Amino acid sequence: MDNAAPKKTCCESVRDFFTSAKFLIYMGHALSTWGDRMWNFAVAVFLVELYGNSLLLTAVYGLVVAGSVLLLGALIGDWVDRNPRLKVAQTSLLVQNSCVILCGIVLMVVFQYKDQLASMYNGWPLTACYIMVISIANIANLASTATAITIQRDWVVVVAGQDSSTLADMNATVRIIDQLTNILAPMLVGQIMAFGSHFIGCGFISGWNLCSMCLEYALLWKVYQKTPALAVKGGQKEQEQELKQLNSPREMENGLTPEESSQPLMTDGGVVVARPSPSTKDTSCCYQVTEPLRTLKAGWVSYYNQNIFFAGMSLSFLYMTVLGFDCITTGYAYTQGLNGSVLSLLMGASAIAGICGTVAFTWVRKKCGLIRTGFISGVAQLSCLTLCVASVFAPGSPLDLTVSPFLDLYSHLVGDRGTLPEADHSIMQGLTGDILSGNATMVPPMEELPPLQSYMSVCLLFAGVIAARLGLWSFDLTVTQLIQESVAESERGVINGVQNSMNYLLDLLHFIMVILAPNPEAFGVLVLISVSFVAMGHAMYFRFAFKSLGTRIFLCCSPEQKAIEAIVESPSLPTTV
Repeated sequence: MDNAAPKKTCCESVRDFFTSAKFLIYMGHALSTWGDRMWNFAVAVFLVELYGNSLLLTAVYGLVVAGSVLLLGALIGDWVDRNPRLKVAQTSLLVQNSCVILCGIVLMVVFQYKDQLASMYNGWPLTACYIMVISIANIANLASTATAITIQRDWVVVVAGQDSSTLADMNATVRIIDQLTNILAPMLVGQIMAFGSHFIGCGFISGWNLCSMCLEYALLWKVYQKTPALAVKGGQKEQEQELKQLNSPREMENGLTPEESSQPLMTDGGVVVARPSPSTKDTSCCYQVTEPLRTLKAGWVSYYNQNIFFAGMSLSFLYMTVLGFDCITTGYAYTQGLNGSVLSLLMGASAIAGICGTVAFTWVRKKCGLIRTGFISGVAQLSCLTLCVASVFAPGSPLDLTVSPFLDLYSHLVGDRGTLPEADHSIMQGLTGDILSGNATMVPPMEELPPLQSYMSVCLLFAGVIAARLGLWSFDLTVTQLIQESVAESERGVINGVQNSMNYLLDLLHFIMVILAPNPEAFGVLVLISVSFVAMGHAMYFRFAFKSLGTRIFLCCSPEQKAIEAIVESPSLPTTV
C-alpha cells in the first residue's frame, strides 16, 4: 500500500501560504516599511513648513539621525545580540511606533498653536517643541534600525532554515516590498497633506502607526509561535558547554558551582572568550561608564576580523556616489532643463529597473552561486556606469575645469559684497538641507534657465543611472545574504550594526563632497569620483570573491562545482584567530 501523504489541493496550498511564517513576515515588514516611508517623507515637509519654508530644521534633523546611527550602530547591534529575539522585536517595535505617534501629536499641537507658542517667553516654548520633535524622531529612527537588524538580518534567516534558495527568495521579496513602499507611501501621505492640511497629515500618520503597531505586534507573535527555532539563538548552547569544560577544573578548586561560573560568552572576531564572572568583574563607576566604548570597539574589531569584511566594505563604498535619484541628481537635472514630469517618469523607470535587478538576483544565484552572482552584478553595474562617464564629456555637458569648486562655493556663500545672494541662497539651502536629510526636495531657482544646445549628456547620465540599478540591487542582495550566512548568529546584530554605520559614514562623505562642489560645472567631477568609488568597492568584492573561489570565479558553475561552493558559502562560525 502506498502510505504517501495525499497531495494538497490548490485551496489548501493557498491557505498554507497565507498562514505561513514567511507570509506573516512579509505582511509585518510591509506595514512597518509603509509607516517608515510615510514618516520619513512627512517629517521633512513638516519641519520645513514649521520653520518658515527654511530647510534648517530638516538639515539639523538629518545630521542628528545620520550621526546617531553612525555612532550607535554597533551598540544597537550588540543589544540585539544580547537579548531574546522576541523581546528585541517587540521592544523596538513599541519604541519606534510610540515615538512616531508622540511626534505626530506634538506636531499637531505646534501647527494648531504655533503663533501662541512663538509669542510666549520670546519663542522658547516653540524652540523646545522643535528640539523635542527632532530628539523623539531620532529615537524612532534608532528603534527602526534595531527592527531592521533583528527582522531582516536575523528572523528571515531563521525562518528560511538552512535553505539558501529560500533565504534568497525571502530577501528578494523583502527588497521588492521596500522599493514599492518607497514609491507609493510618500504619494499617499503627500496627497493627504495636499488636499487636507499638515494637521490632518500628522493625525493620519499617528493613527496609522497606532493601528500598524497592534497588527505588527500580533504578526510577530504568530511568526514566533510558528518558528520554534526563534526561541533559541544559535551558538549559545555550544558556547556554554565549552565554557563548562574549560572551567570545570577551576570550579572544583575554587568551590564554585557551575551556575556561578557559567556566564555567557563574548566573541571577538570569531574568537570565543569567556565573559568575566560577577565575582571578578570590575563594578567601578569608571568601568560602567566606559563599557559602551569597549563594546563599540569590540564591535568594529569583530567586523574587521570577519571573512566577509571586504564584501561589507564594498557595499559601503557604493554609498559614496551622486549617481542616484536623490535631491542632488534631481537638482542637477533641473539645471539641465528637465522638468518634473520627465523626472517622475525617470524615477518610475529606475524603480522598475531595481525590481528587475531584485528578480534577476534569485535567477542568477541559482545558476551561478551566490559569490559569483555578486561578481556578475558588479561587472554589470560598472559597465552601465560607463555611460555616466561618457556623459561628462558628451555634448551638452556643463563641465568646466577652469571653475574652481571651492572658489565657487565661497562665492555662493558670500556673494560679491559679502552677503548671501537670494538666488544662490535657495540653491545652497535646498542642496544642503536635502543632503543631510535625504528627504526634502530641492526647488530650483525661479529664473528661467537658458535652453541647452544638446541633451545628449543628461540623457547618457540618466540612462547609465537607471541601467546600473539592475546590478546595484542584485549586488546589494548578494552582500546581504553573504553577511546573513557567514556571520555567527551570536554576532549578527553587532556586525549588521557596524555595517549600517559604515553605510552612513560613506553616505555623509558623499554629501560633504557635494557641499564642497555644488555648482553644475563641477558635477562631472563628482560623477567621476562616484564611479571611482564604485569601482574601488567592486575591486574589494573581487578580492573577497577571488580569495573564496580562486580562478573558478570566471568559470561556468557545473553541478559538481555548485556542490563544492555550497560548502564554501554555507553558514559557519568564524574561525579562531
